[in-house]
Amino acid sequence: MSYHIVSFDLDGTIVDTAAEIAEAANRALEEHGIERRAVAEISALIGRGTRELMLRLLAHAFVERPALAQSVRPDAVLAAMDRHYEATTGSSALPYPGCREALARLAAAGVRLACTTNKELRHARHVLRATRLDDCFELLVGGDSLPEKKPHPSVLRHVVAALHGSPDRAAHVGDSSIDVEAARNAGLAAWAVPYGYNAGVPIADCHPDRVFDDLSQLAAHVLGQRAARAT
Repeated sequence: MSYHIVSFDLDGTIVDTAAEIAEAANRALEEHGIERRAVAEISALIGRGTRELMLRLLAHAFVERPALAQSVRPDAVLAAMDRHYEATTGSSALPYPGCREALARLAAAGVRLACTTNKELRHARHVLRATRLDDCFELLVGGDSLPEKKPHPSVLRHVVAALHGSPDRAAHVGDSSIDVEAARNAGLAAWAVPYGYNAGVPIADCHPDRVFDDLSQLAAHVLGQRAARAT
C-alpha cells in the first residue's frame, strides 16, 4: 500500500507537552484552593483537550473533597486553565527525537501531512510554532476546529477530503486509544507510537494496525512502500 496522506496526533506523538500542560492545570487548581496533582496523573488524562482534562481533574477533586463542589465553579477553573496555559504553552514542549527529520523526508517525497489534535487550535498553533514544527504540515485541525473531535469519524474524513485523498491511501498515527479509534472510524490505517500518553495502557493493547518505535521508522515504512509501488 502506498500512502498519500499521513495525519499525526500532536501531544504524545510528535511533541512531549506533558510537563507544560500539567503545570498550567496545577496553577489553575491551586488558584481555586485545590491541591496540585502529580504530572503522571495529569499525563494519563491528556488526549481530549484541556477542557476535558480539567473537568476530569475537578471530578477527582470533588470526590476526594465533596465540599469543594459547593465553593468551586467549574467555569472559573476552566477560565483559569485557559489563562495559565497561554503562559505555559510552548515553554517546555520538545519534539520527539527524529520528528522533524521524519516529517521532512515524508514531505519531500510528496506525502501530504496533517496534524490532527484534540487540543484547542490556538494552543496547537502555539506549540507547533514554539517547537519550530509549524511549517511541517499542510493542514492543522484542532479540537475546536470542527463540530466534533476525535474519535468521531468526521474529523479524519475532513482531513482526507481537505487534502484531496481517499481513506484507503491514508493513515493516522497517534499515541492513544482515541487515535486508533479515530482512524478506524474514518476508514484510515490506524498507526501508533508507544511512548506517549495512553492512561498507562500499552498502545499495543488497543490493537492498532502498526506500532512504530519512532517516527523515523514510520517514515522509512511509508517511503519504502512508495518506492516499491514505483518499481
